[in-house]
Amino acid sequence: MLSPMAELHVLRVFVAPEGTGGNPLGVFLNGPAVPTGRRQAVAADLGFSETVFVDDPAAGGVRIFTPAAELPFAGHPTLGTCHAWLAAGGTPASEGFVVQQCGAGLIRIRRGAEPAAPASSLPARDRLAFAAPPLVRSGPVDEPLVGRVAGALGIDRAAILAAEWVDNGPGWLAVLLGSVDEVLAIRPDFIDQDVGVVAPYPAGSPAAFELRAFFPVGGSLVEDPVTGSLNASVAQWLLGSGRASAPYVASQGTALGRAGRAHIDRDSSGTIWVGGGTLSCIEGQISI
Repeated sequence: MLSPMAELHVLRVFVAPEGTGGNPLGVFLNGPAVPTGRRQAVAADLGFSETVFVDDPAAGGVRIFTPAAELPFAGHPTLGTCHAWLAAGGTPASEGFVVQQCGAGLIRIRRGAEPAAPASSLPARDRLAFAAPPLVRSGPVDEPLVGRVAGALGIDRAAILAAEWVDNGPGWLAVLLGSVDEVLAIRPDFIDQDVGVVAPYPAGSPAAFELRAFFPVGGSLVEDPVTGSLNASVAQWLLGSGRASAPYVASQGTALGRAGRAHIDRDSSGTIWVGGGTLSCIEGQISI
C-alpha cells in the first residue's frame, strides 16, 4: 500500500464542443506517492494511452508514461495535467499561462485560448492550448520506409502524396493522403513505428483535416483517439509547407467513435498553439 495515498484524476482531453469524445488520461497530482519503479506498471494497469505523474507541482515537473514506455512529451497529457492542477487550486506564476517541465523541456500552456463553438458547453477555463515544441527530426522520409508504411497501412504506395518526419519527441512520421475517406478506411497491420495519417476535408467543412495516429505496443499497432503531439507536429508541417493556413480545426478519433477536436492557431511571433476542451471525469485516491 502506498503512503500517502495516490491521488488519481481521470480526464478527457480534446473533447468535441458538446463535451463528448476526446482522449482519456490518468493524472497523479502527488506523483511521488507512486515509486518511480512502479510507474510503468501502473500506467499499463490503467490502460490509458498516457498516464502522468506530477513530481513537482510548484515547478510543473511531470513525467509521462504510455502502457509500454516513458515519453519526453505528449500533448493531451500536457493539457489534461494542467486542467487537473488548476482544478486542484494550482496558481500560475504568470497570468494566463502555465509552464510545465517535461522531458522535452519547458512547455507553455495558455487558458481560454481556443474560442468556443456556439454550441459549446465548455467554459473558457476548460479550454487550454499548449505551445508546440520544436521538432527534433524533420524532412522527407526515405522511400523504402514509405513503402513499408504503405504496406502496414494496407494502402498502395501511390496513395501517399507526401511523407515527412514530424518528430517532436514521441517519434512521429506522418503521411498525407488525398481524401478523408481514404484515411477512415485504413485497417492497419503492424509496423514498429509511430505513424500519423492526415487528409484534408472539402472546403467549407467544420474541420479542415482528419487525422489518425498509430503506435506500436506489445507487437500490435494501437490507435490513439486524439493526439496533441501529432497535431502539433503535423501543424508545423502543413503550415510550413503551405498546405494549411491558421487558424484551423483538426478532427481525430472518428474511426474509433471518439471524435474529438484540436484547434490550431499561430500567433504573431510564429508560435503554433494546439488547443482543446478538457473535462474532469473521476477524482479519487487509490492504493497500489
